[in-house]
Amino acid sequence: MAEFKPIAQQDIEVVTGMMQEFYGIDNYPMDIEKSKRLLKEFIVNDALGSGWLIVQKGQPVGYVILTFVFSFEYGGRIAFLDELFIGSGARGFGLGKKTLDFIHSETKKLGVKIIYLEIEPHNETARNLYLSKNYTEHNRNLMKLVVE
Repeated sequence: MAEFKPIAQQDIEVVTGMMQEFYGIDNYPMDIEKSKRLLKEFIVNDALGSGWLIVQKGQPVGYVILTFVFSFEYGGRIAFLDELFIGSGARGFGLGKKTLDFIHSETKKLGVKIIYLEIEPHNETARNLYLSKNYTEHNRNLMKLVVE
């Protein structure tokens, strides 16, 4: 049985350790100290979003983070499913589906109108998971500008 525990200050080391594993899958760079600072800021400011540890048999096996945005187009608060990670030893047991069910329930409580997310093009497992939970592919392209 999976449990979802709000990420707290004492969880920062555990979560950033899992972040390193997550980012390593696609060789994304990660500054561990910066990630710890950002996670501290995120935890104390509810307006930024919400995050949970995914716990199984009393042990953290993953985490999920929602960040919030306001959208006129969608009529209010929207969320970006910024990170969903389940450790390699806990995959294949339905935790992804349980986590998405939990997120769906939580976003209703939080007044979220829509959830966005991004996946790597090669990650068919994630794509199929999201499609199985009624996520659809968006017909717009995601663009970015790094502001320095």
